[in-house]
Order: sequence, then structure tokens, then C-alpha cells
Amino acid sequence: MGWFWADSTSSSSAAAPASKHGDASPPPGCPMHKKSVEAMTPPAVCPASGASTPATATPPSSCPVSHTKADAAPEKKEDASLLSKLNPLNYMFYSLSQERAPNQTYALPTEREPSSIPKGSGDGNWEYPSPQQMYNALIRKGHTDTDVTAVEAMVAVHNFLNEGAWEEIVEWERRFSKGLKRGWDISKHGEKNAPMILRRLESQEGETVEPKLVRFQGRPGEMTPRAAMLQLMKRIYPAYFDNEPPFDRHDWYVARNVNGEVKEVRYVIDYYAGQGDTEFILDVRPAITVTGAAERLLRWGGDVWYRARGAEGGAQNDK
Repeated sequence: MGWFWADSTSSSSAAAPASKHGDASPPPGCPMHKKSVEAMTPPAVCPASGASTPATATPPSSCPVSHTKADAAPEKKEDASLLSKLNPLNYMFYSLSQERAPNQTYALPTEREPSSIPKGSGDGNWEYPSPQQMYNALIRKGHTDTDVTAVEAMVAVHNFLNEGAWEEIVEWERRFSKGLKRGWDISKHGEKNAPMILRRLESQEGETVEPKLVRFQGRPGEMTPRAAMLQLMKRIYPAYFDNEPPFDRHDWYVARNVNGEVKEVRYVIDYYAGQGDTEFILDVRPAITVTGAAERLLRWGGDVWYRARGAEGGAQNDK
């Protein structure tokens, strides 16, 4: 997940309930097949995570504290050198070659596919890397055992999931970017009727919400509070909670227009494997800030309120 490039190099081509996306199948070597807690640890990081290279552990026999400035200086220089190579918009390397990797015998496409996700800068949409760029990134991050013949399928699945995540974020923005009251007026009719209510309001207002993705960060080694709580409930009540931990976690920062001023809103995304190898579940919601928590409560509470009244009664009241 999260494979976008921030540069504008030319290419050949011009919570709420979690959503399910699943018409593409990842190759067996893709990290999304890991369905255990190991998937949340840095060694098993999804190659799209953007996480930095793990530091080498200090030998047990050595003192962990550097006692001289001469010893400490080279380490700081090395860290600074690594950070300087990463793009702060996506925590990936600024550029990756389209050339074949050393000893690569299988040819990969170099065409990059544009996404439907607008950049926060306003200069077009984000672009996904080509299969060759993804393979080079995997090799550069140490995934030297990657099956080169599976990279194209990995790119297709990851792009598909990113598009699904953006659809969910746009849905949140359409509902709440113009205020909590408007969001409640939509949410109180239940998730079933929300799309219809939204279309009606946008038709009356004469405009639609168009959020933009400013930047994002992969955080596969950090479980969200919601995911951690679900795993705790699984241990306590295994008969009722049988979900596996998410195989990836992302934070996406979205530009929201509030009364003419741009406000940055952080969204949290947990990526889960569904039933079988062709279904995935995306749990997309605003991060827990004052506003984000209120939006989550209103959306969840509105649906509960609607269903508590009864589907028939609610439907009649909605007319």
C-alpha cells in the first residue's frame, strides 16, 4: 500500500463500517498473505510501508553508550544521510531507476499508472510506480528474495487497494468537511440511506467536495488502538472475535477546505486480509483527534440510531 511518487516524471499514460475490496489476487510472496502478529513487525513489513531500514542491534558484549564524540559522529552522519534520501511526502526514496536490477533476467514494464488521487500541491494526481520501479525499491529495501515474475500482480493489487482507501476517505470528507451538524443530518438516516441523502444535499448546494492527499506514511510496525483492542478481545472472547491482525497500517494526510482555509486531516487505515486470497477489508477512519473522534461518533451513532428505530419506521421518516 502507499506506493506513490511525489515527482511529476512523465509516464506513458496521460468507524464507520469497513469496506471490502477484493477482485484481485496477490502473489503468494506478497506480505499481505501474512495473517499473524508477525505481519505487524518491521521484518515482515509490506514493501509499500515506507518504513526506514532497521538499525543493527548492538552486540551484547559492547557498551550501548558511546563514550567519545569521535565514536558518535559517524553514526549521526549516517542517519542524516539516510533521511536526506527520503521524500518527506511519502517516506520513499526520491527517485528509483527504471533500469533493470543487477542479475534481473525477467523484463518488467516501466509504464507508470496515474491514480485518481489528487495531490495536495494541486499539480495533478499522484502516480503509482511502474513494476520495474517497485522491484528496484524492494531490492533497495533488502527484499532480495522477491519473485520478479510476481511484481506486476503486486502492483495491480496494491494500486487497487489504494484506490479503495481513497474512495472511503472521499466518503468521509463529503459527509463531514462542511461541519459536524451537516454530517449528523446525513448520518442519522443510517449508512443505508447516506449516499442518497448526500447526493440530494450536493445537488442543492451545487458543489461537491474534492479533497486532496497531501502526504502519507506507512506504519506497519505500529498497531492502531482499534486494531490492538480487537486483538485483545480476540484473546478474551475467541469465540466471538476471530479476526487476524491487519497486515499493514497507513496514515494519510488530507487537505480539507474549511471556510476558505485549508486544514490538514489525518486518516488511519488498517488493511486486513478477508476470506480467501481475493478479499481485503479496509478499515478507514479519521484519526482520534477532537474533531475526528466526534465525526466517528456521529457516523456510528447515527447508524445505530437509525437501526434502533427500525428499518421500516426509519425509512418512512426519511421520506
